[in-house]
Amino acid sequence: MFDIAPSELALVAAVALVVIGPKDLPRAMHFVGKWVGRARGMARHFRSGLDEIVRQAELDEMQKKWAAENARIMAEHPMPAPHEEAHDAHYAAAPAMTPLADAPPPDDAPAPPAPVGEKG
Repeated sequence: MFDIAPSELALVAAVALVVIGPKDLPRAMHFVGKWVGRARGMARHFRSGLDEIVRQAELDEMQKKWAAENARIMAEHPMPAPHEEAHDAHYAAAPAMTPLADAPPPDDAPAPPAPVGEKG
C-alpha cells in the first residue's frame, strides 16, 4: 500500500518523539492505532461491498448466457410431442376402472356375514 522504508519509519518515530514528547507518545500512538484500525475496517467493508457487487453482476451475466444456451438447445432439440399423444390415446381407450369398494359384488359371491349380535 504505502512504500515506507525502515529508515523513513525511524525518522518519523524520532520526529514524533521530539515533537510529542516521551510522556504523551504512548497515548498518541494508541490514538493513531485506533484510527488506523477504523480506516482499515472501513476499507475492508468497502472492498467486500464492491466484491459482492462484482460477484452479483457476474452471476447475472452467467444466468443470461445459460438461458440463451438453454433456449438454443431447446430450439435444436424440441421435446417429442407424439409420445404424449400416444400416452393419452392409450389411457383414453382403456376401460374405466372403478374402485373395489364401489364395485358391485359378483353374482356368485357368498352373502356377507351378519354382524355379531344380530340374528338373521
